[in-house]
Amino acid sequence: MTVALYPGSFDPATNGHLDTAVRAARLFDEVVIAVFDRPMKNLLFSTAERVAFLQQAIQGLPRIRVETYATLTVHYAQEIGASVIVRGLRDVSDFQHEFQMAQINQTIDPDIDVVVFMANRKFTFLSSSAVREIAALGGDVSGFVPHHVAQALYRKFQTRL
Repeated sequence: MTVALYPGSFDPATNGHLDTAVRAARLFDEVVIAVFDRPMKNLLFSTAERVAFLQQAIQGLPRIRVETYATLTVHYAQEIGASVIVRGLRDVSDFQHEFQMAQINQTIDPDIDVVVFMANRKFTFLSSSAVREIAALGGDVSGFVPHHVAQALYRKFQTRL
């Protein structure tokens, strides 16, 4: 059985993230979407909220589950028995970052491979930070994230305005 780890902060999860997870689930026996609990970022949503958003978004999708972790990604992959780390690429700047991380992870554990999914053309422009900014400025994010995530973004920024 091949377990694939799809790590990220998912703040918030976008339709692009979900597309990558679904595509990975077509290739691997199990995909673990792993929400990183300690990113060096200013987060909009708590870990519990990000996990709940993803769990709701993947309801009914076979072979995908959501977990959280707070260690090195490669160590978490070892812990859950994942032999693959899944990443998504939207553009060249993503490639540079992901290439560097893949090299680091391969140095730590050469038995864990990185599999990269090129973003569906519908999502190449889509990032969590762009979604947060659009929502913060009162824009419509309903086409970029699941409905329940859009509602949470609107609520979050309504209290901040």
